[in-house]
Amino acid sequence: MSKPRFLIMLAICMLLFSPAPAWSLQHVVIADFSSGVDENGVPFGWQLKEKSGKADFSITSEGGIHALHLRSEDTSYALQKPVNVDLHKYPVLSWKWKVTKLPNGGDFRRSKRDDQAAQLFVAFSNRKVIAYIWDSSAPQGLMEDACALPFVTIKVIVVRSGPSETGKWITETRNAHADYIRLFGQEPPKIGGVRIQINSQHTETSGESFFADVVFRNHENKMGDQVLTMR
Repeated sequence: MSKPRFLIMLAICMLLFSPAPAWSLQHVVIADFSSGVDENGVPFGWQLKEKSGKADFSITSEGGIHALHLRSEDTSYALQKPVNVDLHKYPVLSWKWKVTKLPNGGDFRRSKRDDQAAQLFVAFSNRKVIAYIWDSSAPQGLMEDACALPFVTIKVIVVRSGPSETGKWITETRNAHADYIRLFGQEPPKIGGVRIQINSQHTETSGESFFADVVFRNHENKMGDQVLTMR
């Protein structure tokens, strides 16, 4: 097994089996990036995982939006957070993201070009993972297996593709419960973690993106309902 793939597998397993509290309110805020950072600049409650090269990230504010700003120059790294979310109670996942630079030639379907500026992983307690990505080349809407990793099954959904919408904030809403059933053919167990990732080391190029307001919610409730932020 190659070292990068071993590190990916190890990080996902650590994410899945890290303890985290369970909640039962209408909305569960995974990240609004307003709670400050530790001495290494990592948002409180999150863990930095460097796979290749040095991570380059910061917390920024744009028009009142607190965001995680990710930059990659021939590097690969992620920030991950242990959570405990039941998709039967909170089936809808929403987040904001903005991509300002896509890795040139990136394509998750080719292992030697598997680079993306923006990736949001939802890891389940049974070692199955859904990856919502903004790819440089793969067509929008494609659902396909990721490159094989031992002990972990990753299914990819291409939410956005190409440069046509780069440079602007986009709010995404996915029924993660329905996505899981569609991809794995069964009801989902609880979510064990969320991971935000960027990489450009395969294409030896660069990428840049922003993430904000990652939330699981009950689709029957309105935005004014009670909200819980997970720290």
